[in-house]
Amino acid sequence: MAAVHADLKEDLSQLATRLDGKVSGDVFELRMKALERDIATTTARAAEIEQAQAERDRRRAADHRLVLTALVAPVLLLLLQVYLGARGAGA
Repeated sequence: MAAVHADLKEDLSQLATRLDGKVSGDVFELRMKALERDIATTTARAAEIEQAQAERDRRRAADHRLVLTALVAPVLLLLLQVYLGARGAGA
C-alpha cells in the first residue's frame, strides 16, 4: 500500500510539473488576439506601402512623359524647321 501511495504521489508531482509548464486558455486567447491584431496592422501597413509605391510609379511615368514633351519634341520641331528651310531655300 505504501508503494502505491508513493507511486501515486510521484505521478501527481509529475502532473503538477507538467501543468505548471502549460499556458492557461485565457492567456493563450489573449496572445492569439494580440497576434491577430499585429497581423492585421502589418497587412494594412503593407497595403499602404504598396499603394504609395504605385503612386510613385505613376508620378515617375508622368515625369517621363513630361521630359519627352519638354525636351524631345522641341528638338524634333527644330530639325523639321531646318529641313523645311533647306528644302524651301533650294527649290
